[in-house]
Amino acid sequence: MALTSGILTFAVPSIPLNSINDSPKVRKTLNSSHISCSTSVSNEQQQETPPSRKFSYSRASPSIRYPNLKEPINNPKIKQTQMPISLQNPKIDGLEEESLKLEPQDKETGETLEFSSRRVAKKMTKLALKRAKDWRERVQFLTDRILGLKANEFVADVLDDRKVQMTPTDFCFLVKGVGKSNWQRALEVYEWLNLRNWYSPNARMLATILSVLGKANQESLAVEIFERSEQGIDSTVQVYNAMMGVYARTGQFVKVQEILDMMKERGCEPDLVSFNTLINARFRSTKMEPNVALDLLNEVKRSGLQPDIITYNTLLSACSRDSNLQEAVKVYKDMEKNKCQPDIWTYNAMLSVYGRCGLVNEAESLFFDIKSKGFDPDAVTYNSLLYAFAKDGHVDKVEKLSDEMVKLGFGEDEMTYNTVIHMYGKLGQHDLAFKLYKDMKSRGCDPDVVTYTVLVDSLGKANKIAEAANVMSEMMDVGIKPTLRTYSALICGYGKAGKGLEAEETFNCMVKSGIKPDFLAYSVMLDIYLRFDVHKAMVLYNSMVRDGFTPDLTLYQMLIQALNHENKEDDIEKIINDMQKLCNLDPQVIVCSLIKSGCYDHAAKMVELSVLEGYDLDHENLLSILSSYGSSGRHSEALALLDFLKQHAHGSHGFVTEALIMILCESNELDAALDEYKKIRRVNFVNGSSLMYESLIKKCEEGGLFHEAFQVVSDMMFNGVPISKLIYINIASMYCKIGFPETAHDIINRAELNGLSIDEISVYVDLIESYGNSNLLEKAEGVVGNLRSKLPVVDRKAWNALIQTYASKGQYEKARAAFNTMMRDGPTPTIESVNGLMQALIIDGRLNELYVVVQELQDMGFKISKSTIVLMLDAFAQNGDVFEVKKIYNGMKASGYFPTMHLYRTMIGLLCKVRHVRDAEVMVDEMLEVGFKPDLFIYNSLLKLYTKIEDYRKTVEVYHKIKEHGYKPDEDTYNTLIVMYCRDHKPEDGMLLMQEMVKEGLDAKLTTYKSLIAAFGKQQMVEKAEEIFEKMRREGYSLDRSFYHLMMKTYRTMGHHSKCEDLLKLMKEDGIEPNVATMHLLMISYGSSGNPLEAEKVLDNLKSKGEELSTLTYSSVLDSYFKNWDYNTGIRKFVEMRNGGLEPDHRIWTTFVRAASLCKTTREAMMILNAVKDAGFDLPIKLLQNSESTVLEIDHVLEELKPLEDNAALNFVNAIEDLLWGFELRATASWVFQLAVKKDIYRHDVFRVADKDWGADFRKLSAGAALVGLTLWLDHMQDASLEGSPVSPKSVVLITGVSEYNGVSLNSTIKAYLWEMGSPFLPCKTRSGLLIAKAHSLRMWLKDSPFCLDLELKNSVNLPETNSMELIEGCYIRSGIVPAFQDITQRLGIVRPKKFARLALMSDEKRDKAIQADIDGRKEKLERMKRFGITRKASYQKRKFVRREAVKR
Repeated sequence: MALTSGILTFAVPSIPLNSINDSPKVRKTLNSSHISCSTSVSNEQQQETPPSRKFSYSRASPSIRYPNLKEPINNPKIKQTQMPISLQNPKIDGLEEESLKLEPQDKETGETLEFSSRRVAKKMTKLALKRAKDWRERVQFLTDRILGLKANEFVADVLDDRKVQMTPTDFCFLVKGVGKSNWQRALEVYEWLNLRNWYSPNARMLATILSVLGKANQESLAVEIFERSEQGIDSTVQVYNAMMGVYARTGQFVKVQEILDMMKERGCEPDLVSFNTLINARFRSTKMEPNVALDLLNEVKRSGLQPDIITYNTLLSACSRDSNLQEAVKVYKDMEKNKCQPDIWTYNAMLSVYGRCGLVNEAESLFFDIKSKGFDPDAVTYNSLLYAFAKDGHVDKVEKLSDEMVKLGFGEDEMTYNTVIHMYGKLGQHDLAFKLYKDMKSRGCDPDVVTYTVLVDSLGKANKIAEAANVMSEMMDVGIKPTLRTYSALICGYGKAGKGLEAEETFNCMVKSGIKPDFLAYSVMLDIYLRFDVHKAMVLYNSMVRDGFTPDLTLYQMLIQALNHENKEDDIEKIINDMQKLCNLDPQVIVCSLIKSGCYDHAAKMVELSVLEGYDLDHENLLSILSSYGSSGRHSEALALLDFLKQHAHGSHGFVTEALIMILCESNELDAALDEYKKIRRVNFVNGSSLMYESLIKKCEEGGLFHEAFQVVSDMMFNGVPISKLIYINIASMYCKIGFPETAHDIINRAELNGLSIDEISVYVDLIESYGNSNLLEKAEGVVGNLRSKLPVVDRKAWNALIQTYASKGQYEKARAAFNTMMRDGPTPTIESVNGLMQALIIDGRLNELYVVVQELQDMGFKISKSTIVLMLDAFAQNGDVFEVKKIYNGMKASGYFPTMHLYRTMIGLLCKVRHVRDAEVMVDEMLEVGFKPDLFIYNSLLKLYTKIEDYRKTVEVYHKIKEHGYKPDEDTYNTLIVMYCRDHKPEDGMLLMQEMVKEGLDAKLTTYKSLIAAFGKQQMVEKAEEIFEKMRREGYSLDRSFYHLMMKTYRTMGHHSKCEDLLKLMKEDGIEPNVATMHLLMISYGSSGNPLEAEKVLDNLKSKGEELSTLTYSSVLDSYFKNWDYNTGIRKFVEMRNGGLEPDHRIWTTFVRAASLCKTTREAMMILNAVKDAGFDLPIKLLQNSESTVLEIDHVLEELKPLEDNAALNFVNAIEDLLWGFELRATASWVFQLAVKKDIYRHDVFRVADKDWGADFRKLSAGAALVGLTLWLDHMQDASLEGSPVSPKSVVLITGVSEYNGVSLNSTIKAYLWEMGSPFLPCKTRSGLLIAKAHSLRMWLKDSPFCLDLELKNSVNLPETNSMELIEGCYIRSGIVPAFQDITQRLGIVRPKKFARLALMSDEKRDKAIQADIDGRKEKLERMKRFGITRKASYQKRKFVRREAVKR
């Protein structure tokens, strides 16, 4: 198609041929054409190419590439600013002036002859014009004229002057030369030529204008010119190549391929330029795929063409851009194979690819090879090497090369600066990067968009987002418009810093500026939105898809996960659909992404879809889905999926069954898994995978089902399934757990013989521990020895296991030897190693050596850890060493170790155990202060503590705290509370609590039942005790003799001696044979009931049975006769015992001394003591005679009795104290008392005046010993009161207890003694067996009371004829006060001490009147109150130490 009216949509009429020479009309037409073209093109350029300062670096210019060369370089492409000839019409040789006529256009010369004068220059002939050598001057002359036109001037004005003659070829050079600077003027030249009838469009001109428009990015204009070209013109290969070049510049590979196909269809054979252009377009269009370079190279060869240097250089440049070293090497080798000589561009490309791939040494070596092969490195070469050094962080080499470039004349241009700035940014040396940036500007080298982008990117990656934003602002201030990469770098920086709002604003700013986001920008923003706003993320995703981008799999997973978290099922379905249709992803890939996103239901649907579409079942994906269903308990969904797969996935039955077994194992449903396994065993299923067997064996091991695990292993071996390393390890571990370490060791050896290296250290640890538990320490050592021979360094876990094995046996020396070996050969011992050493000492009971080892370890450089200190503290706590425990605890706190809950439990448990009440309470308060909350163990420890010290009020308070804090009482709680109620004489409440305990499903301890039975017995509630005893027998409790003995004591106390005999029969029926202790109790029962003959019958019965009798049985018979005042018979039985060959021991001596202490007369006491004197024990007689030799004798006797069982020394001293007190040898009694304290027979803290406590505890003392101790205690307190030191507390507590000692109540005895003295001590109303006095009242009484004037204990000058003490109703009281005591208590009940003392000292007549007056006064008061309607209020509520019983009486 001829272009007669312009190639664009010019709105101009066709110009008739006869008016072609009308210059004004031609200029008018061209003017309108130019305006139309310029307008449309300008608009297009404004849209596509933003007006930004572009960095131009003409590496092709030899003056830049080779600044160090001295010779001038003749390059025909260098522009000339002036022509070397005159601006007038040039003189042409052979032209003559002649008169010319108007002739038609000469199509060969391209000039139209015109009339200028009668004498004009003669037109050159065609041959002469072609041979003319000044074509460059003519082309340059017109080029300068055209480029020098102003905006309102036209090309036609220059061309119409016809100053020079031009050939069609010259016009091609003219269009090309003008197009380098101004594509609009070049197009105007092309239009002017097409409007000339003398000019015929040719292929070369068309190719030239297409090339100019392509370089100017005017694709639409180039396409229109190409489509309107004539058929013959566009069939030449040059035109097609030019059009392919237009598309190739923008990377439109598909369009280039279409042009190539068009060439072939029209019979135009592509040449090498065509394929080079195709290759260039291919690499510009997308990222280089594997082997694509070689495929394109082979395609050129298949076309019958030989690749040239341009082909290879294009391929190598593409490999360099994508850092594809392997293909670059292959292309280079192919180039050498085809004997294509490389040029500097080739070497530069290879140097670049080495640098991009981080092969600095190879790049440097190639740089030196370039010189050796005769090539001079140019600016590209130096910058490529500089980039290689910079990328690898070789700062020194970068700086050295930069200096070398400067010396050689290579100026540091923008590319050099950008490379070095990027290096500093990557290394985090941002100060140097900024310094270089400032240096760049100071040297007049303006930073370009690449410079700013590098700075923004580096700062963003270094999390210096504020500085990055400032650089962006500075960039825009100087007029450089950010590119897509600049915006993307800043958005990435904001995303990394977690500033989603700023990233969003930057993204929106980029879009508003007309820049379309690329994949990176979309991906970063999508990632940011997914963290904060799923809705915005979905909107951005839709925009991303519309622009032709799709996220990668990672972003898809994040998007699906976020949508799943928001339960947006519809959006998830859309995403899955896009993954299928837009991304063409394999269904199995989609399933994997859904699984990683937690969308297991959608993944299951996709699995079903993939199976229906014929895809193979992905086992790993299926197992992941089933595992999710199993862990969440959705077994029905798992079964439904498996049923579907059985029906549609051919050949999947075996795998599905295995999957079911494994999912059941994963969900800890081992029984169901074993059932499924048994089913497939019945059908002879032998194709099970090793994974299924591993799951079964592992779960059987965890569940302790070792028999089933061994059966599975046996099946594996029978079916020929190879046993994996993991199964060998599991089998060995199981044999270790069941105590067969030799078999486990053999399993490990067998695995290694089969080529499986067992490198799992845990199995060797199990083996060492199992050998240790089996006391095979030598074999445990052998395991470690084998490991030392196989491994350079044995894992410390094995060493620690060996040390722990030694520690468990208390073999410290061997443990220390292993520890020293670790220190010498490695690895370094750990805390576990140190703790093993300490544990060895602890188990061996060598606690005193712990500190020595600690000091040694510290000298070796070890820091003692908190766990080691806690281990020591636990050891001392177990040993009950409160002093050491407190020392360690305080040392921990001083070292900065904060106590833990375990530490508080240990400390409080120990303090409660040793009854350090105040310390335990302080520890609990400290625990609360630091934020720890006491647990049930601590509360139970406090319950036991307060129960032991009989502080029942605090016991109840602790129980209330347990309830308040929401703890559920356990067996310890209930058992302790029941014991507390029993000790507080409230067994009914204890029984109710036991019933509550049973309802809670808890069992009481046997000791708790004993406490209840004993408590009911003390309260004389025999029926309740019998009920509990019978209940225990019915429910099958394993009752030992102690329960029967306890019931016997209860019956003995109540005088039900016949029931004791019945209980003895019942005991035999229950299969418990009575022993000597049983018979002893029976005899004591008879003796207490006043039936010594029955007790003697029991003794005779034992003799008849041939039982081996001891002094215990005889002492029971003797005691029964003595309690019935039958002293003669008792002495006769004593003689019979001696005649029977049984020598008396401490039990007999104690029985005789106790009987003598209760005798009413001295004669009777001497008779009893003479009997033992005749038997060789004269110490009691000597004590009564006040012999001086008794000092050493009693000391010797106590030394002999102290190590004996049954509290022999304590019972003997108590009997001696009663004897001496009763017969008024009280100074001797005081001396014996102090001797007993000195020998630890009595406690050292029996009274504690010196400790500023002033308290006393007389429990376990006899009545006489307690009265001695009480007198000494009062004397000590009197001295302290008079001296004023030590200072007393506010209240003084005296503990007497409530138990009886040989039928004597210590509490009653001491109260009677103190009441007689008129002391200020009163009974505690909250606790039994406790007397309390206010300190001030006590001090005044001790100073002023006549009873306290002389508290010194003295011996009577002569032995009294009668006993000064008398036992009445369990009270050991002064004989002279017995009538008064009985009269007062019977008529008035228990009265206050001062009142009792006043009444007791009166004569019988006066006392009778005073008592009667008191009784009458009470009656009158009651009648008066009734008469006036006054209700009497119990006054005991305001009285602190008076019990309610005293008021009621």
